[in-house]
Amino acid sequence: MTPNQVTVARVGAAFAAVALFSAASHVAAADLGAVVLTIAAIALDGLDGHLARKRGLSTPLGAQLDILGDRVVENLFFTCFAVTGLISLWVPVVFFARGALTDFLRGLAAGAGRSGFGRNSMLETWWGKRLVASRASRVAYAAIKCVCFCYLGLLLPLRHAPGVASNPIFASWLAGWLTEPLAHALLNAGRAITAVTVAFCLLRAVPVVWEGRRYLAAQKTPAEATAAVASR
Repeated sequence: MTPNQVTVARVGAAFAAVALFSAASHVAAADLGAVVLTIAAIALDGLDGHLARKRGLSTPLGAQLDILGDRVVENLFFTCFAVTGLISLWVPVVFFARGALTDFLRGLAAGAGRSGFGRNSMLETWWGKRLVASRASRVAYAAIKCVCFCYLGLLLPLRHAPGVASNPIFASWLAGWLTEPLAHALLNAGRAITAVTVAFCLLRAVPVVWEGRRYLAAQKTPAEATAAVASR
């Protein structure tokens, strides 16, 4: 498979995972399948980049497609969980706004010939590379997203708390062993994991915004562009 095909496959796996997580009947097999697909969607994010570097198939289009895949997967999961009431609507809004801003700045940098995560990256400061492009940062971010998506997906049967004790889906899926206070504790843990994921997401955006500001400042207004052409 080519790196671009891997990117398309992980987006497909994410859609399938969300479909299973949000199914009307929460059976163990569906939830297990959704967890496996979620892990696959996150793991494939690293595979496409590895293939691109290993086979010398890195292209500007591939880099942009990889980022697009990240945005689709993140917003897909968080929008699903927000619509069901499991997390705040502001979570997908923050992810969407953050992605739009950083991708806009990356687009300006790409226009100046700076793209990707290698020597030609728009990130030049050591701390920016550590926070965004380092293997440790990327693995940690992928891991926290995977944990967050899987955990929230498995909590979907509890989204009607505090009425979980009388919920037939809750009773059948969890065999009645889970008490209402424990259900609330699990839901609060899910929100805490989500908060950590959001914080990590925003932290990794800081270097892109900081270093992208010079590409924004370099953009000419129509009047400046006209004057530059006239002076030639």
